[in-house]
Amino acid sequence: MNRLERLLRPKSIAVIGGGAFAINVVRQSLKMGFPGDIWPVHPKKDEIEGVRAYRSVADLPGSPDAVFIGVNRFATIDVVRELAARRAGGAICFAAGFREAGADDEDGERLQTELVVAAGDMPVIGPNCYGLINYADGALLWPDQHGGQRLEAGTRGAAIITQSSNIACNLTMQKRGLPIAFLMTAGNQAQTGLSEMALGLIEDDRVSCLGLHIEGFDSAAGFERLAARARELKKPIVAMKVGRSEQARAATISHTASLAGSDAASEAFLKRLGIARVGSIPSFLETLKLLHAGGPLSGYTLSSMSCSGGEASVMADTAEGRKVRFPALTEAHRAHVKSTLGPLVAVANPLDYHTFIWNNEPAMAETFTAMVSGGFDLNMLVLDFPRTDRCSDADWWPTVRAFEAALKANGARGAIVASMLENLPEEHAAKLFRRGIVPLHGIVEAMEAAEAAAFIGEAWKRPSTSPLRGGRAEGAGGGIGAKTPLTPSLKGEGDTCALDEAEAKTLLAKASLPVPKGQRAGAVAEAVVATDALGLPVALKALGVAHKSELGAVRLNLKSAEEVRAAAAALLPLGDELYIERMVQGAVAELIVGFTRDPMFGPVMTVGTGGVLVELLKDSATLMLPATRDDIETELRGLKLFPLLDGYRGRPKADLDAAIEAILGIAAFVLENADRVEEMDINPLIVCREGQGAWIADALMVMRKAPSSPLAGEVSPEATEGGGDEALGSSPTQYSAPPPPGPPGHPPRNGEGVAHADAKGENP
Repeated sequence: MNRLERLLRPKSIAVIGGGAFAINVVRQSLKMGFPGDIWPVHPKKDEIEGVRAYRSVADLPGSPDAVFIGVNRFATIDVVRELAARRAGGAICFAAGFREAGADDEDGERLQTELVVAAGDMPVIGPNCYGLINYADGALLWPDQHGGQRLEAGTRGAAIITQSSNIACNLTMQKRGLPIAFLMTAGNQAQTGLSEMALGLIEDDRVSCLGLHIEGFDSAAGFERLAARARELKKPIVAMKVGRSEQARAATISHTASLAGSDAASEAFLKRLGIARVGSIPSFLETLKLLHAGGPLSGYTLSSMSCSGGEASVMADTAEGRKVRFPALTEAHRAHVKSTLGPLVAVANPLDYHTFIWNNEPAMAETFTAMVSGGFDLNMLVLDFPRTDRCSDADWWPTVRAFEAALKANGARGAIVASMLENLPEEHAAKLFRRGIVPLHGIVEAMEAAEAAAFIGEAWKRPSTSPLRGGRAEGAGGGIGAKTPLTPSLKGEGDTCALDEAEAKTLLAKASLPVPKGQRAGAVAEAVVATDALGLPVALKALGVAHKSELGAVRLNLKSAEEVRAAAAALLPLGDELYIERMVQGAVAELIVGFTRDPMFGPVMTVGTGGVLVELLKDSATLMLPATRDDIETELRGLKLFPLLDGYRGRPKADLDAAIEAILGIAAFVLENADRVEEMDINPLIVCREGQGAWIADALMVMRKAPSSPLAGEVSPEATEGGGDEALGSSPTQYSAPPPPGPPGHPPRNGEGVAHADAKGENP
C-alpha cells in the first residue's frame, strides 16, 4: 500500500485544536458529506459543530487515518509525536513559523527538525500548509471555505498540488468547468515532498491528469519516478513552475525550504521528463481541462472555425510563433469544404464560414464535418455565448450540436473556444464536457493548452530518459583524480579554483577531446621557438586573463615569426604567461558549450551560439545530463545559428557530426568528474567545414579543490609547461597538431584544418 494511502483517502479524520481554522475543518467535512468518522480533539470542549470531541489523542476511539493539526508550532511537535505513537495514517501541519521563517527566527529551523524526528515513519504534510481536499470521497482536511463540489460517482477529475495555500484557495473558486478530484498543498515539504504526494494521487483511478504549481523541487529522483509512473498510467502532467525572475526566486524563500534552482535548469528538467510547462494560472487550468478530456494530443496541427473573419484572424495571429499551427488545406480538402458553403465564402484554415448557414443545423453539420475530416490533432470552434440574463442563447445550441456531430463522424477531438471567460458559463462548460467537447476559455489560453498537450504527446513517443547523474547530494562522479588528474597548482580562494586555459586544455586533451596542439611560453623568445614545433599560422593568448577578447589579450592568424614576436611582446604584460597554439582553419560557425553545477540536478549543459556575441544574441538551449546524441542534435537544430551550420545561402556546410561528437565527449568528461567540475565554458567550439572537425578553441574551467593529499597520477606543474605531445597526452588517434592542409581538392586528412575563427581569415 502507498505510504500516503490512508492520509489521501481516509475513513476517519481527527481534528486537533479548537480555533476557527480547526473548527472549519469539521464544518467543511460535514458539509461535503464525508461518510467516515470525524473525531475533534480539544481539552475542554465536549463537542465541535455538533460532533463529539475528545480530550486528547490518547482518548481517540482508534488510530485516525488523517489528522488536521491546528495548534501553534510548539504544541504541534508534541501532537505529532503522540499521533505517531498511535500509528495514525498521516497529518497535515497547519502552523507556520518553521524553516520558512528564515534566519531571523532561531526557533524555526530547530522546530522543523524536531517535527521530522517526532513524526518518524508517519507521513506529515507541511508544515505551513492548508492541507487536502478529496472531492472524490468528500474528505476535507481544509481550514477554510472553498468553491469546489463533490466529484460525481463513476467520474474522474484532475488532481492539483500547489506550494501556495492561497493559490489553492483561488483554484477551488474557478468557474471554468474543470472537474477536480483532489487539491493539495505542499507547504515546507519538511518530510514529505511534492513528488511523493503526486505519486500518491496519480495512483487513484478517479484522477485523470495532474497539475503542479512548483516553487522548488523536493527531489530530482522523485520527479523522475513520478514522470515515469504518470507515463505508465497515461496520466499527463502540467506544471506552472515559478522562478523565471529574480523576484520570484526570492519570494519562494518565504514558502519552502526546497530549491528554486535556475530557471533554465528547471525548464530543461521538466522538458526531459515530458512535463508540460505553462506560465499562467488560466493557462494551467485550460491545459488541465484539455488533458482531462482526452489526454495528450498526437501532434501540433489545429483547425479553427468561426462565423467571423475577425475571430479567424485573431486565431491565426495567436498561433504565430508557436509550435501549434493551422496547416493550409489540401486542394481536395478545400474543395470538399467549399462544396458545403456558398460561392462568397473564401475557404481557408482558420475558416470563416460566415453567417449564411447560422442556425441551420444540418448545413452547419455538413460544413463542420467536411472541415474536421482533415485529420487535425485538435479542432476548434470559436463560440462566445450571449449573457442569459439579458439575451437568449437558444440559437447557439444548434451550432454546438452540429460540431458534436462532426467530431463523432470523424472520430476527432474538438474544443469550443470562447474569447472571453464570461462568455462561456460554468454550467455551459459542464454540458460541453458531457458532449465530449472541451470548453476552453480564452484564445491565448487555448493555444497554450494545445501546445502543452501536444508537447506531452510528442514526449511520450520518445524513449524514456535515463536518470540524471552527477547531483552532489547523490554523491555521483568518479573524481578527477581517478581518470583525468588535476594539477596541484590551482589558483583561487575558498573551495574552488580556476584553471588557466593551458591547464584546462591539458585535461581535455587527455580525455581525447579535440584540442588544437599548443604550449606555454614564459618569454617572447619561447613563443617564437614554439612556432617551429606547432607550425604556422598560430594563435597567441595571454594566460591568467578571464575575458581575453574584451581585453585585447588574443592575437589570431599569426603567419610569421616576426608577427609572433611582436604579438608576444604586446601580450606578455597582460597576463602571467603566454599560450601559443595552432590556428583552426576552415571555420563555419562558433558554438558555446557550457556547464554549471545545479544544486538539485547536478551538471547542467548549455549549448548555443558562441564567440564574442554570445551574451548579445542569447541563442542557447539547456540540457540535463546525461544527454543523448538525438538530444544534442535536436537542440542544435533549434538554434537561430543552425542555418549557418547547414550551409546558409550556399555557404559551406559545417561538420555537424563532429560538433555533436565533441559535445558528447565534453559532457562525458564533466559527468566522469562531476564531484570536481563546478563550472566550464568551451567558447568557442569552432565547427569547421564537413570532414574537418570541431575544435575547442578556448576553455574556462572552475574546479572544486582536490583533497590535501596528492591524487594518484596527478599532473605535476612542470608537465603543463613547455607543452608538446607529452603535456597534451597526444597519440595517433588524439587531437594533437594537425597536418598541413592538402592541395586544393585534396580530401581532408585526420585532424586537418584546425583553426581559430578569424574575422580576417576564412571564417564566413
